[in-house]
Amino acid sequence: MRVLLVGAGGVGTAVTRIAARRTFFEAMVVADYDPARSAAAVAALDGDGRFVAERVDASDEGAVTALLARHGCDVLLNATDPRFVMPLFRAARAAGATYVDMAMSLSRPHGERPYEECGVKLGDEQFAEAAAWEEAGALALVGMGVEPGLSDVFARHAADELFDEIEEIGVRDGANLTVDGLDFAPSFSIWTTIEECLNPPVVYEAERGWYTTEPFSEPEVFDFPEGIGPVECVNVEHEEVLLVPRWVGARRVTFKYGLGQEFIDTLRTLHRLGLDGTAPVTVPSADGPVRVSPRDVVAACLPDPATLGERMHGKTCAGTWVRGVKDGAPREVYLYHVVDNQWSMAEYGSQAVVWQTAVNPVVALELLATRAWQGAGVLGPEAFPARPFLDLLTAYGSPWGMREQ
Repeated sequence: MRVLLVGAGGVGTAVTRIAARRTFFEAMVVADYDPARSAAAVAALDGDGRFVAERVDASDEGAVTALLARHGCDVLLNATDPRFVMPLFRAARAAGATYVDMAMSLSRPHGERPYEECGVKLGDEQFAEAAAWEEAGALALVGMGVEPGLSDVFARHAADELFDEIEEIGVRDGANLTVDGLDFAPSFSIWTTIEECLNPPVVYEAERGWYTTEPFSEPEVFDFPEGIGPVECVNVEHEEVLLVPRWVGARRVTFKYGLGQEFIDTLRTLHRLGLDGTAPVTVPSADGPVRVSPRDVVAACLPDPATLGERMHGKTCAGTWVRGVKDGAPREVYLYHVVDNQWSMAEYGSQAVVWQTAVNPVVALELLATRAWQGAGVLGPEAFPARPFLDLLTAYGSPWGMREQ
């Protein structure tokens, strides 16, 4: 396997550090718009000759396709933000490469009833091309991070081994992470965080299909394991709700994120001020007017999440809560994966949230390389057997857990 990794930020760099300890691939080309970032990611790997740094503009399909061909890469792993999903997705298809990402194509709210009906859903653009991928015998594995990703694997595992009937699948994400000296420091890309938190959340119900609610709706307190404890969680737009019902039978699917009131208030303020917008606005400068996206300005004003590890303390938990029936009796479980920032920093030099995101696509790549996972079309993680993934994740030194509720 020869991999083109596009994006050498926090998650991309963590991908290289995790993959460097494995032998399933022949080469990994690490490409970024900023050549200094890709060069730094490769330089940190102690001269591992399988890795090479390149520069590429992720929005330039032709350049990405040419880079895949030049290095003979048969897999493209997308570690950029969701703006670049579609150009990279199309570039992989043009080059005849397998495509893997950790999100899906962006949504657009319904023009008249945004908090009741879906407009363009997450992944709709990719699934519209599923038939062409399947006819070509090509694979696009979408949503293969931690959430979405591992959370979807947990849903498939629950359906395969833990339940006869599933009433509800609810992804629940919470943490007790703090960052020394900073009042507001998102541990993940603020661009992506704004996108998923301020868009109308999607809920799935078997009788109704997919529908939307208002941002931060239906608050509930969820008790997270391994010392994290109770965290208030709210509805947030997320890919699992669009993926899970395609392959796993459940009467209801939700995603709730433990944000905290201060974080929610900050996001609402950004929205009121228009600072969550992506359309460029004209700003005066010493060199004359410049066009900039307000959301990009917000991102530039905040610390890079990849640099926060030394100042971060605590744990992050990603997991899937499932309730239903097994052998005629009610059952309720929480399948989860916890990463302690102290451990991930000591072991990999990566903060907990980006490391937890990065480990899952690497596990998936290894399963594809060994053909333990095979498929064609545009497929989510729940389209594949869960047990090989969960066993390999444990073998990577990062076991998962299950709690009977």
